[in-house]
Amino acid sequence: MVLEVGTRVLCRWRDGKHHPVKVIERRRLNSGDYEYYVHYTEFNRRLDEWVRLEQLDLDSVENDVDEKVEDKVTGLKMTRHQKRKIDETHVEGHEELDPASLREHEEFTKVKNIATIELGRYQIETWYFSPFPPEYNDSSNLYFCEFCLNFMKRKEQLQRHMKKCDLKHPPGDEIYRSGTLSMFEVDGKKNKVYAQNLCYLAKLFLDHKTLYYDVDLFLFYVLCECDERGCHMVGYFSKEKQSEESYNLACILTLPPYQRKGYGKFLIAFSYELSKKEGKVGTPERPLSDLGLLSYRGYWTRVLLDILKKHKGNISIKELSDMTAIRAEDILATLQALELIQYRKGQHVICADPKVLDRHLKAAGRGGLEVDVSKLIWTPYKEQG
Repeated sequence: MVLEVGTRVLCRWRDGKHHPVKVIERRRLNSGDYEYYVHYTEFNRRLDEWVRLEQLDLDSVENDVDEKVEDKVTGLKMTRHQKRKIDETHVEGHEELDPASLREHEEFTKVKNIATIELGRYQIETWYFSPFPPEYNDSSNLYFCEFCLNFMKRKEQLQRHMKKCDLKHPPGDEIYRSGTLSMFEVDGKKNKVYAQNLCYLAKLFLDHKTLYYDVDLFLFYVLCECDERGCHMVGYFSKEKQSEESYNLACILTLPPYQRKGYGKFLIAFSYELSKKEGKVGTPERPLSDLGLLSYRGYWTRVLLDILKKHKGNISIKELSDMTAIRAEDILATLQALELIQYRKGQHVICADPKVLDRHLKAAGRGGLEVDVSKLIWTPYKEQG
């Protein structure tokens, strides 16, 4: 039996249970059998994968289903734990794309081209399509040098490369070291190949971010765990060298093996510490996805409420902004969402009841790893020239 593209059917997933899928693509194997690329309609696109016919429940085949009805049904089937597992690290959305652009994006990136990568001691399943050069079209696995981020098709190539590669950390300046954590600032203009390789790698785990071929305009802040073998990348954020909109972060990623350890929160906090050193207010590049907003709203909530708890007497939005480097609009939106601000006699008044603050702080969760500002040795880019 051969299934058509667009067919809806139940598929056995890695949890051993059958879940509804839609066939996105198919390909013929040398044996003459077909393999199907499916999208699990309950889950994020990052779990799309190639499956064999024996994983599909052919008794459940449907060729035409009303998507709205199906979405309601599948939405109810997901447990809260499943939804958290799928969503917890996915902070990218497509809010900036109009329907036509979104269709074009999904058509172009509908099939993951690289299934797994090897990076250091980890083999990592990828989540999304990344536009690697055409010569890698026939490779489903890639091997990355964890220090210079060059990528190869075969393990033997990587082993030969590692004997010659003399890097033990990202190129660029180490601007922060605390315990086993280090942060390196990489200039996209000075280290073009590394920066482009980082973008190729990151795109495997970020759905819609533009791949910056013009990396010259960006600085990349690469966070590493260090041991006797070298400095191993756990995540990064990028930032425009000159941003007219006061953006202090363009793109952020924690690699899957290092997620749920507080590194994402650390990267957000670090971006604001750089803004403080610059003497500017900062804000992440817009638009933010729903989950991106959640991550930032959590950070803003913790920082602002900590200050409100300790502060005696009145404090203005402007004073909070000066203290935290958080943009006034972000402060206002955060406090309004928490219902901690009122508009009286032509001005905003913050209502800081200690019990209410404690409740909101508890709901915002832990703050992740602390940035020890005394360990940050850094000169802003405009002053480096």
